[in-house]
Amino acid sequence: MSQTPDPSAFSDDAADRPKSAPVDREDAGPFDEAEANAVRPYVDLGGVKIVPRADLGLRLEVEEESQRIVAVALDYAGSTLQVQPFAAPRTSGLWHEIREQIVEQIQRQGGAAQSVEGPLGPEVRAEIPSPEGGRLARFVGVDGPRWFLRGVISGQAAADPEAAAQVEELFRSIVVVRGTTPMPPRDLIPLHVPANAGTV
Repeated sequence: MSQTPDPSAFSDDAADRPKSAPVDREDAGPFDEAEANAVRPYVDLGGVKIVPRADLGLRLEVEEESQRIVAVALDYAGSTLQVQPFAAPRTSGLWHEIREQIVEQIQRQGGAAQSVEGPLGPEVRAEIPSPEGGRLARFVGVDGPRWFLRGVISGQAAADPEAAAQVEELFRSIVVVRGTTPMPPRDLIPLHVPANAGTV
């Protein structure tokens, strides 16, 4: 999914935008590290923690030039969920502006995209040009406390309601670990290889 827009490339001229998140985010996720179940097992990837489950495949996407991990891809329910955690302002949100930029960028690439209201709040549903033809994708995002979690959903969950519900639940089970290190908004929160990768 290397052609998907990068939130870190967007301007910071809308610092007063409200946060965008499900009304029950603190109870149903995605969670901040301070909200996570302390006794639940997680696969620790640095900026995010993932609940291990049957039939879940985990891949780390690495930037070729820098060799840094830039995204986590989760294969589940005949679908792929790519997630990236970013630093964000304490009081304002990023998703409203980023969503508009995603729509504009996909349309410039010759694809079709529109912002709609989904189960996780506002999202972008798109058909992205590819060598095999149009590829359906859903861009979802949640503004948390000092972080923003973006997800890109492709495969069956981009269109099939049953698969979509399973992947949405997977997205909401993710824990974001912002840490205390000062970071500019839109900087990717560092990710790393999990010590217990074989247990996923």
